[in-house]
Amino acid sequence: MAILKHISSKNADYGAAEQYLLFQHDEFTMKPVLDENGRLIPREDYRLSALNCNGEDFAVACMRANLRYGKNQKREDVKSHHYIISFDPRDGTDNGLTADRAQELGERFCKEHFPGHQALVCTHADGHNHSGNIHVHIVINSLRVEEVPFLPYMERPADTKAGCKHRCTDAAMRYFKSEVMELCHREGLYQIDLLNGSKTRVTDREYWARKKGQAELDKRNAPMIADGITPRQTKFETDKDRLRQTIRAALSAAASFEDFSALLLREGVTVKESRGRLSYLTPDRTKPITARKLGDDFDRAAVFAVLAQNAARAAPQPEAIEEHQDHAESPLQAGKAPKNAPKQDGLQRLVDIQKKLSEGKGRGYEQWAKLYNLKQAAKTLSVYQEYGFSSPDELDAALTAAYADLQESSSRLKELETTLREKKELQRQVLAYAKTKPTREGLKKIKAEKDRAAYRQHNESDFIIAEAAARYFKARGITKLPARKDLQAEIERLTVRQNTGYNEYREKKERVKELQTVKRNIEQMLRRNEPQRGRRQDLDR
Repeated sequence: MAILKHISSKNADYGAAEQYLLFQHDEFTMKPVLDENGRLIPREDYRLSALNCNGEDFAVACMRANLRYGKNQKREDVKSHHYIISFDPRDGTDNGLTADRAQELGERFCKEHFPGHQALVCTHADGHNHSGNIHVHIVINSLRVEEVPFLPYMERPADTKAGCKHRCTDAAMRYFKSEVMELCHREGLYQIDLLNGSKTRVTDREYWARKKGQAELDKRNAPMIADGITPRQTKFETDKDRLRQTIRAALSAAASFEDFSALLLREGVTVKESRGRLSYLTPDRTKPITARKLGDDFDRAAVFAVLAQNAARAAPQPEAIEEHQDHAESPLQAGKAPKNAPKQDGLQRLVDIQKKLSEGKGRGYEQWAKLYNLKQAAKTLSVYQEYGFSSPDELDAALTAAYADLQESSSRLKELETTLREKKELQRQVLAYAKTKPTREGLKKIKAEKDRAAYRQHNESDFIIAEAAARYFKARGITKLPARKDLQAEIERLTVRQNTGYNEYREKKERVKELQTVKRNIEQMLRRNEPQRGRRQDLDR
């Protein structure tokens, strides 16, 4: 999945941002890594481009713009904004994402959402922790050098004017996250819901605390491992990690909030409820940790839902207790959704050995193909049995049903995409119409016809935009324009639904693909290589 991070910087040295993008830096201290001669070491693989700099160096262009408008001269001023879009490591192998393609997506994102800002767009082909995730850095000068259209995340007229500064508000970040989700949907990349939080929330500070603690722990354990001694602890845990484990353990044994509080108190943790929110105070702290900083699994709604499930489970059940427990399992306890299909284990189609030999393959390939086919045949039969099929008729029926389900999911997703596209077009027209409001109000104040004509001619572009928007509203029967915040909230809800539908479509597509592979493999195992459309076969024939 792609995630979006934002960092604001008060560093007046714009060259430092470019240096970080081009040269290797220590992931803990963020200082440049030097070679034996004290020189900077360039990064191995990156793409870099500058926008709105008019051929100048990024740092020089930013400083000239700041002097021209008299902005970013104070120490406390935010000089630049740094946005990072990190893609899922699987996108490279599964969806063909390359550094060049990611760079193109980053440049497009920057042009659409940060117009009028001098910017650097840089793509790194590997994460700082060598996770293999391609990620794009977008660094913009906080000062806007051109007047821009009114964008959905903007709230004030000054947000569009040249000489004013970019503001990264909470509403703006939600908008950017929804746009990242939409970008991944368009490009066929993995994506999760970025708008509704996460079950276990890890802040940037906690992430780096884990990294540093794990590095120190590995360093301490290295001598013991070298001597053949197994260390007692191999995985570093932060205070919040231990607190999460304590809360989960208490929740698994509690059936009421009183029991939950008592179990936590035995471990020295005090839970408090205030204004519908929970917070947890550990013995080594004077300030409690809010549930929001731990994750959505630890807020009041999630905790009381699990307690209700535990209470229902503890009550006498007439029958099917085990089945009820499987379906009522809490995300806090296991974190795994019930399986509707066998686990994907890399099932592949069997190789047609005779065909390959006729194409010129040798004995070595034949030996490999025989062993490969034996493995895939075993996997095929295992999947066949896990699905519970007893005949090819059941397999055909399951494949037909899965394909119909896939088509239905695709239809729903297309309808949702159409609705989202229409809402975004409506939002664009509403924003364009709102941007021309001062011009339209100015025309009402002018009484003389000659002056009105001159005013209209002077502001012709604004009136053309306003009239086009008015025609759009009239054609769709819109008499009252929706509030911009309400419209943006509706677009975000549609984006979340689209993300859910997109992931469901992926799962159903993988299910159809697996069933097709099982069917083809069984047919080949029975030496029936031709497609059998219109008639069915039994395994016993």
